[in-house]
Amino acid sequence: MDTIKQAGNYVSDKISSATHAASKEANKDVAKNENANIGTRVQAAGDAVADKVKEHKDDASAEANKQAATH
Repeated sequence: MDTIKQAGNYVSDKISSATHAASKEANKDVAKNENANIGTRVQAAGDAVADKVKEHKDDASAEANKQAATH
C-alpha cells in the first residue's frame, strides 16, 4: 500500500514541478519585457526565482518518492 502512495506522491510532485517550471518561464518573459513597467518586471523576476526554488523542491521530493516506491 505504501508503494502505491509513494507512486501517487511521485506523480503529484512531477506535475507540480512542471507547473512551477512553466510559471518560471512565463515570469522570466515578463521580467525581460522592456514594455512592462519596472515594478512589474522586478516582481516577475522575484516570482521566477521563487518558482525555480519550488521546482527544485518538487523534483527532490519526487525523486525521494520514486526511491521509496522502488525499495
